[in-house]
Amino acid sequence: MEKGVNQMKIVNLCGSGDCCPVVKIGDDRVEIGEDENTCVLTTTEWETLKKKVLSGEL
Repeated sequence: MEKGVNQMKIVNLCGSGDCCPVVKIGDDRVEIGEDENTCVLTTTEWETLKKKVLSGEL
């Protein structure tokens, strides 16, 4: 891998239907969404979101 290039893990959130949002997890950020409808979170924000989902708060 080239220096300065982050490799992102990509998880497809497809069910049935035409849209297929993805979660792209990198070293310094997480992208959630599809095409122009994408949210970018810092790793700290991502960890907070995961914690709240796993605890049942969200």
